Amino acid sequence: MEKICLQVCLIKMKITNKIIENHGLKLEEYENIKKLLKREPNFLELGIFSAMWNEHCSYKSSRIHLKKLPTKGKHVIQGPGENAGVIDIGDDDAIIFKIESHNHPSYIEPYQGAATGVGGILRDVFTMGARPIALLNSIHFGSPTHFKTKSLLNGVVSGIGGYGNCIGIPTVAGETKFNETYNENILVNAMAVGHAKKDKIFYSKAKGLNKSVVYVGSKTGRDGIHGASMASAEFDDNSDEKKPTVQVGDPFTEKLLMEACLELMKDNSIISIQDMGAAGLTSSSVEMASKGELGIELELDKVPCREENMSPYEMMLSESQERMLIILEDGKEEHAKKIFDKWDLDFVVIGKTTSTNNLTLKFNKKIQGEIPIEALASKAPIYDRKWTKKIIQKKKINLKDLKKIKLEDALIKILSSPNHSNKSWVTNQYDQSVMCDTVQKSGSDAAIIRIHNKDKAIAVSVDSSANYCKSHPVTGGKQIVCENWRNLITVGAKPLAITNCLNFGNPENKEIMGEFAECLEGIKEACEFLSYPVVSGNVSFYNGTNKKNIYPTPVIGGVGLIKKLSKPISHNFKKKKSNIILIGKTFGHLEQSCFLKENYSIIEGMPPEINLLNEKNNGECLLKLIDKNLILSAHDISSGGLITALAEMSMNSQYGAKILKPKKLTNLFEYFFGEDQARYVVEIDTNNLPKVKKILKDGNIYFEEIGITQEDKFEIEGEFNISIKELFEINNEWYNNF
Repeated sequence: MEKICLQVCLIKMKITNKIIENHGLKLEEYENIKKLLKREPNFLELGIFSAMWNEHCSYKSSRIHLKKLPTKGKHVIQGPGENAGVIDIGDDDAIIFKIESHNHPSYIEPYQGAATGVGGILRDVFTMGARPIALLNSIHFGSPTHFKTKSLLNGVVSGIGGYGNCIGIPTVAGETKFNETYNENILVNAMAVGHAKKDKIFYSKAKGLNKSVVYVGSKTGRDGIHGASMASAEFDDNSDEKKPTVQVGDPFTEKLLMEACLELMKDNSIISIQDMGAAGLTSSSVEMASKGELGIELELDKVPCREENMSPYEMMLSESQERMLIILEDGKEEHAKKIFDKWDLDFVVIGKTTSTNNLTLKFNKKIQGEIPIEALASKAPIYDRKWTKKIIQKKKINLKDLKKIKLEDALIKILSSPNHSNKSWVTNQYDQSVMCDTVQKSGSDAAIIRIHNKDKAIAVSVDSSANYCKSHPVTGGKQIVCENWRNLITVGAKPLAITNCLNFGNPENKEIMGEFAECLEGIKEACEFLSYPVVSGNVSFYNGTNKKNIYPTPVIGGVGLIKKLSKPISHNFKKKKSNIILIGKTFGHLEQSCFLKENYSIIEGMPPEINLLNEKNNGECLLKLIDKNLILSAHDISSGGLITALAEMSMNSQYGAKILKPKKLTNLFEYFFGEDQARYVVEIDTNNLPKVKKILKDGNIYFEEIGITQEDKFEIEGEFNISIKELFEINNEWYNNF
């Protein structure tokens, strides 16, 4: 009786302006809800609208801009709109992949926030019928001197490793960056990649009437309630109070759930399937019904709960992990139940599909909530927010005005900085080789994963460049797509498609919205020119605390195909006395460079210009050289310029390099530290040099012969030489003292 009275009180609770505000809704949005319902919502219905209309689920501020991105292509099977994107890699094989943010939860509770971010993105992939084969991440922290950074870093890395290692999926690549812009709002973006057969891909669209709606997986608890709404609001000084909104993950249960789902997917039992991620049971049921233009009726008494006296409100909004919603074909219930019983997981028919086009919620045999599906989905708010164009700083840095430093000292400063230091202390906490198909792991431009029992492979990489995006969003958006594209090229992969995680500040701020719109314009332009479509992704707004917004940080995750895996290409030098060639023209662009930031604390001016034609031509020509087995090693040039790329190639091998002084640019700092784009360093066997030069000349590709490899020493002609051992020690210096 006490339980029933509690439910009645909650349902009949008077809705005040304060309650509306606490649910993350604007008063005008509440008025719109009343119009759609033609009545006042009850407390349960208000919670459901809050979940579905928040930024995280509805994309209400970003949708009009996202529509501009290219999403179709020769290899695309499924673009945005499903749990993950799907591409065709030939031989009836498909790759399913997506990246998502778990920023706010990871700041509040680093271990569980990062861990459940991994768990959530894995479910997005295996929900579609794919066995996950790789995990990646892009993690951004505040200044290393900030009092929270060390504990946040340790918690996040432990959470990523803890979940991925336990479930048995290799974490093969990623990036770890530091910048004071993330002091009060770290970024934790997780990417998962899976392999499936083209004829065994599963979707979330509901079909048919009176079909069983089945709850499978873990029991529902009170963890994670309003997690999606929390992710759609800025932090303030009371952010620690939001810990109850962070989900708690169990990788061992997720492993059981994955195996049970994949086993059931072997026959024709499943009509549709959807994981319970953000907004839990609410979003999964609404999304299935909306895509199928059907209604769904749920009997909440039947929801398996791990806590006593849970209300319908709590059941619908809980974001407890390791749960799925499945719609089954008629007569398949017993068959499916046996599978989930075998894996020791809950399996309960909690509802059915209907012709009402409503979400109908029953509890104690009474209707506690009834909402038109379209009111939650297609009629959710869409905002064309006002935005302003970025005011560009076109300041040109004059090196003559700066304190003179030595070339060697400038390089040491970069290699010993937090962002360029050796990150093996992070990656060593991840199992990178489990499943035995990791051909090339963290440390190269891209990781390589063999398609099991085949001689082909995929390459994967994640990249971001917040400084460039802050200084000139359009150029920054283009640059990060191009860098990701280059990273796949350097390992011999043909880039096929990307997923993106768009991390920005408050979209209600015109300047922030402008950064978003312009970054997307740059991403769109580069993707279209390179035939590199966007097949999935995520938008994370409201990254900031007390009105201090992060730098615009779009993260690009790319997938490429290696049709025949013979000898993988990496960026470490392979032998001595081979030739080193620079592909692409150097102009000596230093504005927004790592050189100025690390040596002079200068972050000013424009990022380097992006010439998309050069990017395309230079990259495709390099891919041709790799296909012809004419390249020993390759590395793209990005942050830190040519000299940093050469040092990285040396440190990752037992061979150094003797590099000649430039013939054209007289300023050595511009030449060696300039961050001009569309450039690569390649190592070539002397015997193959004539063939390589001919192909480059025939392709009208600019190149320079810049040096040779040698034993042990990294040398710039007439300037300095340093042992590889010393370089390595310098590169590890920051972490050893952190």
